[in-house]
Amino acid sequence: MSGSVHWVVEGDIKEGKRDAFEELMAEMVEATRAQEPEALNYEWYVGEDGPRFQIYERYKDSAAAMTHLGNFRRNFAERLMAVVTPTRVTVYGDPDESVRGALSDFDPHYFSMIGGFAR
Repeated sequence: MSGSVHWVVEGDIKEGKRDAFEELMAEMVEATRAQEPEALNYEWYVGEDGPRFQIYERYKDSAAAMTHLGNFRRNFAERLMAVVTPTRVTVYGDPDESVRGALSDFDPHYFSMIGGFAR
């Protein structure tokens, strides 16, 4: 069994789409909370002075990440891409090849832990 997988999605909210972004965010957070018990963190942030956003996601393992990615693609991807422009995806932890393949369209940057801890 692989270790935890987490990533940060960064991007810009498209002009005039902030309200739609926030409505979709609320729907996505609730769906993830209700349907994905192995989603450990699912946190959305917006910049104080502009259209920038970040989403921090952490999953128990690659299987949990794939569950989320499947739900995202089926239910939310098209609508989210209509209101945002992703600029960077940074992946941490131990993603397996299925996760790497599922994220490949975003040209992610991968980082492996070499020290430290999480509580």
